[in-house]
Amino acid sequence: MGVIATNTNKNTFYYNSNSNVDKQTLAYIQDSVKKTLTIDVSKTKVSDTQWLEIAAKLNIAVAELINKEHPDFTKNYDNKAVLTDEDWIKVIQNNPEVLANSILVIEDKFYKIETPSQVRQLLGTNS
Repeated sequence: MGVIATNTNKNTFYYNSNSNVDKQTLAYIQDSVKKTLTIDVSKTKVSDTQWLEIAAKLNIAVAELINKEHPDFTKNYDNKAVLTDEDWIKVIQNNPEVLANSILVIEDKFYKIETPSQVRQLLGTNS
């Protein structure tokens, strides 16, 4: 059992409100018939354990949660440095804008959201 609560009646959406793509995706989320807990990573700290669980459920390395092409990442971090999972988590926590994609949790399934329309396919929205 993980630390992220999953529920058949509610979804959870991790996003960055400073991202235009995430804002568009949030509109689809809000149009969904299921209740969705929204967590704006630019305003709410997500714990180390939660980030580790998100990466594990997505079946990716923690480093893959980060957009290494983002200007804030390239300005502040060496892309060639060897970092631990804990280091990568600190990168996200200190610079939430480098989160590569929003994450949607539907029941016990985790999805890396790359386009707003992907949410529409996953949730079936009213629009």
